[in-house]
Amino acid sequence: MKEVFEIGNDKKYTVITGASSGIGYAAAKAFAACGKNLIVTARHAARLARLRDEIAAAHPAVEVVIKTTDLSIPENAHRLYDDLRAYDIETWVNNAGFGSYGSVAQQDVSKIESMLRLNIEALTILSTLYVRDYHDAAGAQLINISSCGGYTIVPMAVTYCATKFYVSAFTEGLAQELTASGAKLRAKVLAPAATRTEFGKVANDVETYDYDARFGTYHTAEQMADFLLRLYDGDKVLGRVDRETYEFELTDPLFPYAAGSSRNQK
Repeated sequence: MKEVFEIGNDKKYTVITGASSGIGYAAAKAFAACGKNLIVTARHAARLARLRDEIAAAHPAVEVVIKTTDLSIPENAHRLYDDLRAYDIETWVNNAGFGSYGSVAQQDVSKIESMLRLNIEALTILSTLYVRDYHDAAGAQLINISSCGGYTIVPMAVTYCATKFYVSAFTEGLAQELTASGAKLRAKVLAPAATRTEFGKVANDVETYDYDARFGTYHTAEQMADFLLRLYDGDKVLGRVDRETYEFELTDPLFPYAAGSSRNQK
């Protein structure tokens, strides 16, 4: 367990990656409303500064630390974590990620490479380092943001869904592993459906994106932040939006887990 924290500082912090917009931005404000000190990261320093100012105006007792970084560059995940070793981190939310719409044959390979590095590699590095340090920290939580596309393959989003299947399987498996080992840390996964953020513009490489025209039914980032807090406060591993009804539910892991199987490696 991590034991070396910032000298003279007994504060605890919640880390949120990808906090400059969308679910990450709304989640930061929701955690701040609960009195949680924050460490927010993203590529856009100006947006993070605006977030910090908004939180300071509404919740002056909450500390907001800004770390500007591009987590699609793998070594930056290691640098970010090293930069945060002085802080006592009670919750880590891996929210940074993006999508890509289009057929596999027509997809932009350079964009896909960045998506794989951010959605999978950075998340895995940061999750692993956090679990290593906070395995036995009472109350610690790791929450990874997946998607309903991490449980259902969506047409024209096959590669994106594959990255989110990884996030879902990795986090559900980690949650099982932590429980089996008697760890105090808990791992959880949030799986949104369509949410009105910048996701649509980035995934489709367009300047404007009309969620009313494209989906009709969707959640706002603020609604998803509320769902995230319900997951945080509960004892279930998965918080999932039903893609057909848009109802939110907290459940046990959905993927089969072969604990105790006679076919496991001995």
